[in-house]
Amino acid sequence: MTTEALQHAAAEVDMVDPPPPSTASSAPAANGKRKAETELERPATKPSPAPGNSDQDPTASDAATVDSASQPLSKNQLKRLRRQQQWEQYKAERRAKRKDKRHERQARKRAEREAKIAEAEAAGIDPATVLQPKEPWRHRPVPVAFIIDCDFEQYMREQEIVSLSSQIVRSYAMNRKARYHASLHLSSWKGKLRERFETVLKNAHRNWKNVGFHEGDFREAARLAREQMAGPNGGEAIEIIKPRSESRQGEPSRAGTENTTPTVDAEPEGEDVDRTIVYLTSESPYTLDRLEANTSYVIGGLVDRNREKGLCYKRAREYKVRTAKLPIGEYMAMQSRYVLTTNQVVEIMAKWLECGDWGKAFMDVIPKRKGGTLKDKTPVGAAEDKDGEGEDDDEDEDDGVRDATPEGQTPSEDKIELSSEPAAQRQGISQ
Repeated sequence: MTTEALQHAAAEVDMVDPPPPSTASSAPAANGKRKAETELERPATKPSPAPGNSDQDPTASDAATVDSASQPLSKNQLKRLRRQQQWEQYKAERRAKRKDKRHERQARKRAEREAKIAEAEAAGIDPATVLQPKEPWRHRPVPVAFIIDCDFEQYMREQEIVSLSSQIVRSYAMNRKARYHASLHLSSWKGKLRERFETVLKNAHRNWKNVGFHEGDFREAARLAREQMAGPNGGEAIEIIKPRSESRQGEPSRAGTENTTPTVDAEPEGEDVDRTIVYLTSESPYTLDRLEANTSYVIGGLVDRNREKGLCYKRAREYKVRTAKLPIGEYMAMQSRYVLTTNQVVEIMAKWLECGDWGKAFMDVIPKRKGGTLKDKTPVGAAEDKDGEGEDDDEDEDDGVRDATPEGQTPSEDKIELSSEPAAQRQGISQ
């Protein structure tokens, strides 16, 4: 056979369809084809380090496992994802524990009630006179507004925004449980904080009563709060928030200092200052003596571990509103710094509306572990709480909102500096 004939025969063999491969051999080929197509569809990624490079990211394989169609996740993202998975994994167990605690608390109350009834019957006393019926909850609005200014997101880390969201939840709960209810407003409602409430917290805030959410700044929130307080549902002014008579303007305060001109350097409040708004800040030279009707009290929603100084005071001076600080330095002797969380400030003012006594309000709200005492030597906490034992409000209260904070951040470290030393005077805010 000639050379041309051999070449022609070889060409005919190539044109014949090859036999179908076996099932075992076809699977790797198909998998390889799909893998190649997937690699072509994936976006370009950074080149992997050389085989001898010891700095190669050990989480690269984990990132590919989490989402092979996206770029590798960072270490912090992987940690956050693992914490979220663990949170979801043990969510049912935590719910069961809370249910058991609630049942134990109810059983303890029933036992105490039965013991009181037995003692009364043994003494021949009507049990109804011994048992104190719980006053039913009812809405008692007062013309006072608490505004949480949420326009400090750029100064906070992501975890601090989570902490602020927990404090806002507690602020609503504390104000709603109070005897008298001030209207609660949140200004600058936007950004990551709002996104967290709408996603992670599943829009639970939309069911809140007597709460306003405003995209504008605190002045816009105060304007809307002022309209609400002047309306038919604004509430009735109780005695302690009514305007003082002229005869009481010079009345000495509880701390014994007269309401005179402050001795510290302060920018004078001009005629153009909005007197219906009081911004609470530790830098203010004025000390809050009382709450006033038809007034909005602004609390800076800032959790920054005291990195930023004077932000709230500068903001208040820029927008020309009154400023004040809580009289904690005049009523309390603390073993630690005078720092409070946002929800504690709301609760203190709500307690003052109930009792009209700053000392009692501080005593009921400030954590016992701080070892604080009133200036009249009344201890804030019991002796067994001196070393941090027993219940602590700003640590144990997290159980009630743990579902709202998946990352498990407690607000015990998220403080707002209010006052580190007593004021030189006790200036009435109704000046």
